Amino acid sequence: MKRKIKVKNVLILVGILVIIIVLLTIVIFGTNSKLDNKENNKDGDKEIKEIITDFKNMRLSKVEDYSKRNNLELIINYDYSDLEKDIVINSELNDNVLNILVSLGSIPYDDYKEYKVNELGKVPIMMYHGIVDTEENEYTGGNVDKDGYNRTSKAFLRDLEFYYEKGYRMVRLNDYVNGKINVSLGNSPIILTFDDGNANNFKVTGKDTEGNLIFDPNSAIGILESIKKKYPDYNVTATFFLNNGLCNQPEYNEDIIKWLINNGYDIGNHTTTHADFSSINTTKTQEVVGKLYQKLDSIIPGQYVKIIALPFGSPYKKTHSNYQYILNGEYNGYSYQTEAALRVGWEAEVSPFDASFDKTFLKRCRAYDNNGKDFDIEMNFRLLDKNRYISDGNINTIVIPKSNENKLITNSELKTITYEEDV
Repeated sequence: MKRKIKVKNVLILVGILVIIIVLLTIVIFGTNSKLDNKENNKDGDKEIKEIITDFKNMRLSKVEDYSKRNNLELIINYDYSDLEKDIVINSELNDNVLNILVSLGSIPYDDYKEYKVNELGKVPIMMYHGIVDTEENEYTGGNVDKDGYNRTSKAFLRDLEFYYEKGYRMVRLNDYVNGKINVSLGNSPIILTFDDGNANNFKVTGKDTEGNLIFDPNSAIGILESIKKKYPDYNVTATFFLNNGLCNQPEYNEDIIKWLINNGYDIGNHTTTHADFSSINTTKTQEVVGKLYQKLDSIIPGQYVKIIALPFGSPYKKTHSNYQYILNGEYNGYSYQTEAALRVGWEAEVSPFDASFDKTFLKRCRAYDNNGKDFDIEMNFRLLDKNRYISDGNINTIVIPKSNENKLITNSELKTITYEEDV
């Protein structure tokens, strides 16, 4: 009887121990669960704290870091303000796109006066044709023909060095046409153009083992690329205006065109036949213009500039019956629109911010030598010294002396800043 009681007591004790163990287990797991929830809540709070909708007065570097961590597309614009440089003036967040306006600091009026900033000054659009690798030259200076339309390779190299030393920096023709002048403070924009697609502009001597084009170092491109390496801040670029023969190297034509586009150069329209618009009818006008655009579309669709260099500069007047068809027309069901047109030149063109600017009838400077006369290189740059475009270094503003205010366009979206010149 006593044995049965002992066994019964043992069973009761075992049962009690099991219950205690179960209860302890529930308590321990419950506590851990609460701790986990607390940790999760902490992390959640941290994430909530990182959600920012107003970036005003934040430093640019912090906004860039935040955008990167949160996979936001960051669009940055700049303006002068009373805030210190690189502080956010205001912001707007829409979906995953964050637009911010960042301070450039106070307006540097003293810099404008020191550098004589004038973004209503004139801009030289240089007109080149052939670049000939020859030592023999019976004509004036670096001219290879009596009219100076072609230059020797050495003369072209000297030209580029001269422009750089005078404080000019290259801009794309298309950017100039659209008022996007990205040049450093105190420097001036210059534009290079080449007509006719002469083979010596981009003469290919073969391909390397990896299939890359090898250009003659004395061709225009060979010289431009060497200058690009020598002066990284020169922003080397040019626009080549082609005819039906394109680059006049059938084996390499398309490769050259694609190489140009991929290496910072532009391609424009010089008509299929180098047509004289003053001596053809409107139907033929649309053919020679539209056919070349169509050809470029088949090689580099949407990647060429819709700009025409008028062969011979004709038809010389915008009132000519053909002119509207140079700008807009249709050829065999193919419609085209021309954004800008270049004449055969003599002098620098006005700023794209000048009220008289007309992108459909732009003047150019012929790059030739004539002893400082008849608008040769020397004469043009002597004239430019008196009234050249001098940049403020900010692509988003137009800075001019207050005395030029009446010449400014009225429909620009860019901020205009005027300053008083020193007398």
